[in-house]
Amino acid sequence: MNLGLVVTSKAGHDAGKIFVVVEIVDENYVRIADGDSRKIDNSKLKKIKHLKSSGQTLDKIAEKLENGVHVFDSELKRTIKVYKQNIKQ
Repeated sequence: MNLGLVVTSKAGHDAGKIFVVVEIVDENYVRIADGDSRKIDNSKLKKIKHLKSSGQTLDKIAEKLENGVHVFDSELKRTIKVYKQNIKQ
């Protein structure tokens, strides 16, 4: 797992939804957000084993998170929307 990685929830009420890793807590947990139902300031703590990695990293988001630059929810939401459109093609 790395910052900016696009993941899909495999378990819980949010199963099947796409999120982005916004914080790595430890070797078992990360915090995820999508900018819509889960804002960055209220990111969800999730076990890594309950997430499926897409293998795709959102580079601009990852760079901002790594450098401590604030990522806006609207920016994250828009980036995920573009990602979803690209995987449908």
